[in-house]
Order: sequence, then structure tokens, then C-alpha cells
Amino acid sequence: MKLNGRHEQSIWFDSKSGNVNIINQTLLPHEFRIHQLSSLEDACSAISTMQVRGAPLIGVTAAYGIYLAMRENPEKLDSAYQALLATRPTAINLQWALDRAHSLINQLPLPQRLDAALQLARQMEQQDIAICEAIGENGARLLEKLWQDKADKDKPLNVLTHCNAGALATVDWGTALAVVYKAVEKGIPVHVWVDETRPRNQGASLTCWELAEHRIEHTLIVDNAGGHLMQHGQVDCCVVGSDRTTLNGDVCNKIGTYLKALAAFDNNIPFFAALPVSTIDFSLKDGLKEIPIEERDKEELSHISGVDAEGVLRRIDITGDDRNISNFGFDVTPARLISAIITEKAVVAANAEEISGLAD
Repeated sequence: MKLNGRHEQSIWFDSKSGNVNIINQTLLPHEFRIHQLSSLEDACSAISTMQVRGAPLIGVTAAYGIYLAMRENPEKLDSAYQALLATRPTAINLQWALDRAHSLINQLPLPQRLDAALQLARQMEQQDIAICEAIGENGARLLEKLWQDKADKDKPLNVLTHCNAGALATVDWGTALAVVYKAVEKGIPVHVWVDETRPRNQGASLTCWELAEHRIEHTLIVDNAGGHLMQHGQVDCCVVGSDRTTLNGDVCNKIGTYLKALAAFDNNIPFFAALPVSTIDFSLKDGLKEIPIEERDKEELSHISGVDAEGVLRRIDITGDDRNISNFGFDVTPARLISAIITEKAVVAANAEEISGLAD
């Protein structure tokens, strides 16, 4: 990603210290701080507290967590696997990365485990960058076609997003925002409607920050404004990411995605999901019944963080005491509402026949 004109990643290995560096996303957009992970506990905390978030980035962080665990004790493979797996139940990339690491390292003698774990994590880091760039290229062709077909060329191509599926949700490039970045590189004038994405405001805090750094036109909107904009012809397409997608094309993403898909369907607006093949759970056929939906701490809803008039970052209560609060982190958008699924391999229809062709 671009940051003050220089290139940054969301996670990388620090060869001098042997630790792992991440961007602490809980402090953005008010403060940019690099945080070091030096232990398995650090990696677990970074995932569970959402210092890192986004399915692809969670997977790579988990792989580095295994490396850090092997540095502490190469006999801790099974316990490290379980500790990391428990941090976020919905994102399938977490289990995918852990299974990949476990199957490789478990067959090795103890003295070889540390180097193998590090090599795998670094490999997965670089693979994620290439995968996300390919997602962007494939998706940009869809946006290019929409731009060619757009009657009013005096207005930009208006893309609506939900949550953050940019470089901060991956190692670099992103998934949904990679489509936007590559479209802009092709010379397509893109304007992005950014859902604020309550309760953690990843759209307001992260997506807007990324787009500003890339100097891409964007407008922040409240979550419930998307349908209104669609009704008035101000949205040309929606592009979202995914934390888990089923074989039949059901897409699990940040809570509120389903409502945007319903509005897009009602207004005949394309609704795309951009995701790596590793986010597809080929073992599941019914997202509503089979995907575990994470329910997060109620304080994400009852409290909000921001900078006050004196420039101090504060966390305040906005609901008062004794409130019954439900905080589901994700919802499932049925395949019938998905116009296409954009992956690094191909753009496919949201059905089992085409998705099954992506399996390794």
C-alpha cells in the first residue's frame, strides 16, 4: 500500500530482531504505529483484538504465530495450533493457514521446525501479495466493462464498499480495494462510496485512510445510506470482500453486507465479492446453516473511540449502563444475490459448478 508516497505492508518479518512487524490497525486513522510480535501470545492477541484483521491477513499472521511458537518451543505445535485457531471462528483463512503449517511442520524433527515454519510464513506472505494483485487485475476488467457501458461519462464510476477489504485486510493490495486500485491504474475514473461499517468503523477508519493515501476520490456514508444512493442511480456496482465463502457461492462478510446485496439486487446493480481461493470453504454448501458467526464483545457497540478537541484519543460510552447488546460480527449473503465472485484464478458465477473448478 502507499503511505506518504512510500510502500508499506500490513505484516512483514524483521530479520534484525527475528520478530514480526504489523501495523496496529486499532489506532488508525489517528496514529500510525508499528507493533512487534515476539511470541505466540502476541500473535494470538493481535488477531483477537483486531490489531490485524481481514481473512487473508489473519491467515498469514497465524502462520507467523506458528513460527513464533516454534521459536519458543518446537514441541508446542499442537497447542499453538489450537490457541491460534480459537482467536477468530469465522475467517476460514485462519484454519487454512494453520492446517498448511501443521501438516508441513508436524512431519519434521524438532531441530528443523523453526526454520521450516519461518520459511513457510514468509512464502505465504509473498504468495498473498501475488494473489491479491491477481484478484485486482481480474476484477478491474469487470469495472472496465461497466465503465465502457456507462452512458454518462461526465460522472465517475461509482463503487460502493462495505468494511475494509483493502491492503490492510491482506499483506498488500487487498481484495475488494485491489479491484479499485487496478481499475484506477487502467485510467478508469473511480469514486468510492465508503460505508462507515459500524460497530468498529473499519470503513471510516481504514478504507477512507487507504483511499486517501492512494489519492482516490471517495465519500464516507452512514451504513444505511447505500440503498438510498442505489435508488437514485448513484451506485454503478458494489464490491466487497469475504471471510468465508461456500461451495455454492454463499458469501460471509462483515455484518451489514447482506442488506447491501438486497438493495443492489432490487436496483439491478452488480454485486461482486472479491476473495482468494483460500477463503472458499469447499466443504460447506449452505452458508446460513454451516458458517459459524462470531459474536463479539458488546463494548464494540456501547463504546466508541475518537480524538477529542484537544487531540487526545479517547474511548467513550455512548449507550449507558445495563443495555442488552447483541454484536454479531458477520452475516451471510446468499449466492442468488452475488453477481460474480472474483478470485486470483478467474471470475466465476456464484454456483457450485463454477466454484468447484477453482479447487486445487
